[in-house]
Amino acid sequence: LDWLRGQGWDQAIARHLRYGGKLIGLCGGYQMLGRTIHDPLGLEGRGGSTLGLGFLDAETTLESEKQLRNVSGHLVLGGQPAMNGYEIHLGITRGDGLSRPAVQLADGRSDGAISVDGQILGTYCHGLFDHPQALSALLGWAGAGEVESVDFAARREADLDRLADSVEAALRWDKLRDWLPGI
Repeated sequence: LDWLRGQGWDQAIARHLRYGGKLIGLCGGYQMLGRTIHDPLGLEGRGGSTLGLGFLDAETTLESEKQLRNVSGHLVLGGQPAMNGYEIHLGITRGDGLSRPAVQLADGRSDGAISVDGQILGTYCHGLFDHPQALSALLGWAGAGEVESVDFAARREADLDRLADSVEAALRWDKLRDWLPGI
């Protein structure tokens, strides 16, 4: 956050929002969107409190126990597309600015926030961009209009198959067998 401010990004983001842009904050980026980040234990550097960017009416308090869990639910945007992913973060975010959640989790919890003006979305959920319908809803929210859906899981699998084929073609199996007896 200090680095971001030192580079002038806080001002650039504020200008982007003034001109109608959209902003997504994931995990630590979500925490930075609030008014304050409290670090009483000094987990992320010197202890104390740091002013956030102030785009959401929320505060985060970092805690010693890391939240790590798989999550599923739906994005609270156009069509409410299903998503799954994971959370991995230190801290709890609270505040009046969280009354409009970004994600409704299958376990009944709400996660993140969408700002009152609809320009800002923040969440602890990693993996939103991995689901074609969720990505399409996010791009639509951001003003990108209709976009071609991409199945990232299928694309990743095809890329891994292509990589495996290349490795198999390039390896000299006869030499590998000499180095690793018993294969």
